[in-house]
Formats: sequence, C-alpha cells, structure tokens
Amino acid sequence: MERVKQLLLKKPSKSDLDDGLETAAEYTERWTSVRIIYYTMFLMSLGFSIILTGVWPYLDKLDPHAGKEFLGWIVGANPVGQMIFSPLVGWWGNRLGSIRLPLLCSLGLFSIASALYSCLELFPVHQKYWMLFSRFLIGVSSSNVAVCRSYLSAATKNEERTGAVSMVSLAQTLGFIVGPVLQGAVTLFGEEGFPLFRNKLHLNMYTATGWINVVMGILNFCLFLPYVFKEKRIAAREAMMQQGMQSEKETWKSMKPDYLSAWTLICAFFILVFNFVFLETLATPLTMDMFAWTKGEALYYMAWVMAVGAILASTIFLLIDPLCKRISEQYVLIWGGFFLMVLGRAVYMPMGDSPPKLALAENVTMSSLGIEGLSPYVYGSNFTQVYSNLTRVDFDSGVPTSEPSVNFSNAKDSLGCPPSQEWCKTTRGMTVFQFLLGYAFTAIGYPIGVTLISTIFSKVLGPRPQGTWMGIMTGSGCLSRALGPVFLSTIYTKYGLYWTFGTTAVMMAVTMLWLWQMRERLVPMKYDVTGKGEELVAVIAKPSVKKSLGDEADGLNGCREVSNLAGDN
Repeated sequence: MERVKQLLLKKPSKSDLDDGLETAAEYTERWTSVRIIYYTMFLMSLGFSIILTGVWPYLDKLDPHAGKEFLGWIVGANPVGQMIFSPLVGWWGNRLGSIRLPLLCSLGLFSIASALYSCLELFPVHQKYWMLFSRFLIGVSSSNVAVCRSYLSAATKNEERTGAVSMVSLAQTLGFIVGPVLQGAVTLFGEEGFPLFRNKLHLNMYTATGWINVVMGILNFCLFLPYVFKEKRIAAREAMMQQGMQSEKETWKSMKPDYLSAWTLICAFFILVFNFVFLETLATPLTMDMFAWTKGEALYYMAWVMAVGAILASTIFLLIDPLCKRISEQYVLIWGGFFLMVLGRAVYMPMGDSPPKLALAENVTMSSLGIEGLSPYVYGSNFTQVYSNLTRVDFDSGVPTSEPSVNFSNAKDSLGCPPSQEWCKTTRGMTVFQFLLGYAFTAIGYPIGVTLISTIFSKVLGPRPQGTWMGIMTGSGCLSRALGPVFLSTIYTKYGLYWTFGTTAVMMAVTMLWLWQMRERLVPMKYDVTGKGEELVAVIAKPSVKKSLGDEADGLNGCREVSNLAGDN
C-alpha cells in the first residue's frame, strides 16, 4: 500500500503555495485524492466499454435467440442505472458531507456485479436477463461519477481546474478505448477457455473481462480507505479570498453563469457521446455483417483497430493544450471535434462495389430463396484459414428482394450479413478502408470534443462548486449511452447503413452549426464583485488574465480597485 501511495504523491512547487491557502503536506494530500478520482473515472468508463465488442458474441453463445435488438437493451442498461441513481448518490454525498462512504459502497457493488457477469453460465435459464441485470448493477455503481466530478470541482483551484477537468476527460476516454482493447487481448483464452469450478464455470474470452473489472474494482476500493484518500476542499476558500467575501453564500450570489451556453454544451455532450457509444456498440456486429468475419476475427481485428485508436487519441490529448494556445478553444471544438465527427459518420455511408456477402446454411438451397443463375461457393475464413460449411451468395441488381419463408434455425453461426436483415440483399457494402478511415476521424474528433466541452463548460460556470451542473452533464451522457445503442441498433437491424449513418451525420452537423452560432458566448463567465452598500460592477474574466486569477495579491488588489471605482460612481 505504501508503494501505491508513493506513486500517487505530487510535490508542490514554490509558486503552488504562494497563495497561502494550504501547506505542502495538504497540497500533496489534495492531489493524491484528485489522482484517485482520475483512476475511478477511468475504471467506471472501462467497466462500461470492456464488454462492448464481446457482449454480442457472448450473448449469442448463451442465448442464440436473443437477437441484436436485445443487445441494445443490454448495452443501454448500464447508463440507465447510472442515470437513475446519480442524483441519489449525489444527494447522499451532500447529506454526509463526504464522498468516501458512497464511493466505497458503489465500488463494492461494481465488483459484485462484474463477477455476476462472468458467472452467467451457472444460471440454467434466463441467462440473457441475468446479463441485463448485471449490466444494470454496473450502471448503478458507476453513478459515483457525479460525486467524483463534484469533488473535483471543490478540490481544485481556478488555475488548476481546466487541467483537472481535461485529465478527467482523458481518463474517461481512455477507459472507453482501452476496454475493447482488453477484450481483444483476452481472446487468447478462446471461447471454451479454462474450467474454474467443476467444469461449470470457465475463464474464457468473454468472462475474463468481468474478472478484470473485479480486480480493478477491489484496488479502487482500497484506494478510498482513510489511509490513502483524504478529502480536501479548496475552491470555496479560494473564491472567498479572491472576491473579498465573508461567506460562501455571498460569494456564489455574485456569480451569474450564461445558462444558454451551459445548456448548449450539455446538449452537445449528449450528441457527442451518443455517436461515440453507438459506434463501439455496433462495431463488432457491423464488421461481422460487412466483412464476413467470425466472432473471433471480429474481436481480434477490432482490438487492433481500437488499440491504434487509443494511441491516436492519447496523442491528440497531448496536442489539445498547445493547439488551444494558438487557436480559440471554441474553434478547436467546432472544427477539430465536431467537424471530424461529421466526416466520420459520412464516410460510413456504403461505397462498396456490391452488396455484402449473404451467408446461407448448408441445408438452404438457392432455389428455396427464389434465386436462379448464381453459383454458390464455400467461404474460407481469411484469418483462421479454417473452411466453414456455410454457403454464400452474392446478390446483384437483378436479384429479387423478396424472401420466401425459410427456416434459418441452423444458420445462427453464419458468416456474413444475415438474410433476416432485408437491406443486406440490396444495400451496397462497406469497404475495410472506409471503416478504418471513419474510425480514424472518430478517434481524433471525439477526444477533442469531449475534452473541450468539459473545459469550456467549467469556464462558463466559473470558479464555483459545480456538483449540480456536473451531475446534469453526467446525466446527459448517461441518457445518450442508454438511448444510442437501443435506438441505433434497431435502425441498423431494420433499415441498414444509409439510415443509421445518415441520421447520425445529420445530428452531428446540426449540433456543429448551433455551436458555431453560439461561439461568441462560449467564454469564461461574467461575475459580479459586490460590497456592502456598493453597486454591482460587472467584471469579465478574460483568458488573458487567467494567471492573475490564481495570484492572491493581484486578485485582492483588483477587488479593491473595482470597489473603489464603484464607490466613486
């Protein structure tokens, strides 16, 4: 434990202590707690994303009749649980005046629910509903995100908050990206894996992800014990000193956020997360349908794609700060974040030369589908080099789109676009290059968007406790993660690629245009400095004076000058 604690320590520089708000020991303890919050946010995102690429083949293995629409409900159960319980956990933390107990309870639940996900084969019936329940409990446990954001806003100074919020966004984004990479790494265990308990419980490429969550959850639980985590709140003390106020209540009354800008950013965050999560949800079934990959191939290839995406996203995070020193944050958000996400959706519109390959079970003949004049062929897996017993057929423009009644019960393991999806027979296919290019745009645009939305949102609200507003922001992300997989998996299954990616491209484009209209208002908040018997004088916190905001002497002198000016008037 001592070694872990040493890794979390951050020593202050001389300038960090010039304001006199804390000692060197208090500074180190405060930043230790902030870094533990980073890890918690990473783990909560990881707990959601680590199963995204593997949940479909895992569900299909447990219950072949569940279908892709039920997949949407399973993926959406996590954010629904988080959305419902986030306000309750936030209220609980406020009531206690401490976040320790809510976080310990939520992390204990996280480990239990993750273990349940890995033990689904022990249930003889209703396995898909137990999977749904386990994912809902994971969502309930991740409602601690709102408490973490609230603490982060209270435990950082003005000049630290932008960096801290950016690091939280980085931690969450890496959690979303690293999760599928870990899923791909454990494909080495295979579908059968190794028996853990009387040949009834196995460690395989599906259950290993749950056990990873259990181990990391227990570690996170230990980090919140009093020996390591010590709550430190400094934002209120700093704001009172800077504005010369006598109480917190008086301090917050002087601050007036731009509510339209705040709600604009919340809606933009909803749209951004909606588009990112839906792609991760559909990535595996999409590649299996378009490229005729097996379950193992899809997990393996997507692991590599997402690993490269993680490296690319991490590089982008490092470039955001120097880029924003040259270009205004609003323009980087609009053109670097949302515009690239729009391109990413547009690129996914079908551009192949022919429809995707349609797989038919061996006992289904061409004539049974009313297809004449085409020669069937046996498809060999281009990864495993193991030939299957599945017959595939290409459809050209002359093939009728109607499908006679055929029993496909034996085609559950078909490789390719399933005949039950009518659009597979008429829609042009997607190319591998298309898929990779669209994912690259997403890997660049999403980290820029999520980081700068959170950063600008914090600046719009100003140097004040942001627990309630951060809770609303978290809720919008939860709602998008709940609706996105259900809504878009249904559209994908019933209507195909044009409707799926056309809808999301329009959503991103409309949001981008609204942000462009609001660009002049997405700036640090205006606040008033007041004194007894004095008039309110508006003071605009411009980016050029960010350094003076963290300087105690300059801040106090500025307050006195404004107060004197008000008195003269």
